[in-house]
Amino acid sequence: MNRIALKMLMGDRGKYFGIVMGLTFASLIMTQQPAIFVGLMTRTFSFISDVGLPDIWVMDAKVQFVDDIKPLQDTELYRVRGISGVEWAMPMYKGLLKARLTDGTFQTCNVVGLDDTTLIGGPPVMLAGRIEDLRRSDGIIVDIDALKEKLAKPSGTPNGKPIQLQIGDSLELNDHRAIIVGIAKVTRTFQSQPVIYTTYSRAKSYAPKERKLLSFVLVKAKPQQNLTELSQRIRKNTGLAAYTQQEFMDLTYQYFMKNTGIPINFGISVLLGFIVGAAIAGQTFYNFTLENIRQFGVLKAMGTSNWTLLRMILLQAILVGLIGYGMGVGLTAWFGYAMRNTILAFRFPWQLLVFSGAGVSLICMFAALLSIVKVIRLEPAIVFKG
Repeated sequence: MNRIALKMLMGDRGKYFGIVMGLTFASLIMTQQPAIFVGLMTRTFSFISDVGLPDIWVMDAKVQFVDDIKPLQDTELYRVRGISGVEWAMPMYKGLLKARLTDGTFQTCNVVGLDDTTLIGGPPVMLAGRIEDLRRSDGIIVDIDALKEKLAKPSGTPNGKPIQLQIGDSLELNDHRAIIVGIAKVTRTFQSQPVIYTTYSRAKSYAPKERKLLSFVLVKAKPQQNLTELSQRIRKNTGLAAYTQQEFMDLTYQYFMKNTGIPINFGISVLLGFIVGAAIAGQTFYNFTLENIRQFGVLKAMGTSNWTLLRMILLQAILVGLIGYGMGVGLTAWFGYAMRNTILAFRFPWQLLVFSGAGVSLICMFAALLSIVKVIRLEPAIVFKG
C-alpha cells in the first residue's frame, strides 16, 4: 500500500511539486525571518557580550538599555571600589561622537574609553596592532567593518571601491586628532555604527565638556563572591543600578522587545508564511485527493480499511513535509552563508529548526486532515458511477 500511495502522490508531477513548493516557501519564511529577528535582537546587547571580563555593570539607576547613557560623576567609581566583595572596579566611557573623515564628511561613531592603566573592556579580537598601543599619543582602535565601510576613504572615481583605512591613518574626533594604532573585530551593534576604542582620559577630552562623563563602572567580584548578593550590596550602598552581564543583556533585550515594533513586524511575516503555506499545501493536497477519489474508492471496494487509507495519506503528507522542510531549511542556511559578510543581521540557532519543523508539521496535519475526512466519508459505490 505504501508503494501505491507514493505512486498516486507522484503521478501528477504538477500537483506534487506544487505541494512541495508551498511547504518549502512556508519553511523558508518560518526559518529565515526568525533567524534575522534573532540576529537583530542579539545585536542590541552585542556591546555587553563583547566585554566579557567584568562580572557586574554599575550605572545610573534610570538606565533602560545599553545605549541609554546617563553619565555619573567620577567619584562614584571610588564608592564602588569601597564595597565589600569587589576585587576591582574600572571606569568606562561610552558615547556617540562625530568623526571627521579625510574628505570632510562626518560619521557618528560609538567611542569607548577604557581605563588608562588596565585597558579593561577592550575589543574581543585584535586583527592588527595591540591593545596596549592605545597608550601611544592620540591612539585609537577601530573595528574592521567600519574601516571597510563607513569610515573608508573615497576612491576618487565615480564607481570606484572605497579605500579601507589602515594603521597610521588619522581621523578627527571633536576637533582632536586620532591616529589608528589597531584594528579589531567586534560584533556589529544594533545601529551598525563604527566602534572606536581609546583610553578613558582621552575619551573625556574628545567628548563635549560636561560635569559627568563616566558611563559605566565595570566590576570584578572577589573569588567565591555571590554576584547577586554583591549587586544588591552595590545598589544599597551607592543608590546606583548594578546588573550582572546576563541581567544587563536581558534588560536591553526586553527594552527593544517592549518598546519597538520589531517583534510585531517579524511575527506578522512568520504568520503570513504559515498561512500562505497552509493554504497552498492544503488546497493542492485536497485537490489531489479529489482527483484520486476513484482510486481510493476502488481500494475501499476491495476491502481496504479506513486505517490503511489513513496511513497512505499520512505517508504522502509526511513525505512532502520532509522534502519541503529540508529544502526550506537548506535555502535558509544558504541565505545566511551568502549574507555572512554583509550588514544583514542573521543568527541561526538550533531552536529555529524545531520551530519551523513544528510549523511545517502543523501545515501537513491540516492538509492531511482535509483529505482524511473526505476519504473516510467516501462510499465505495462511487467506482460504479459514471
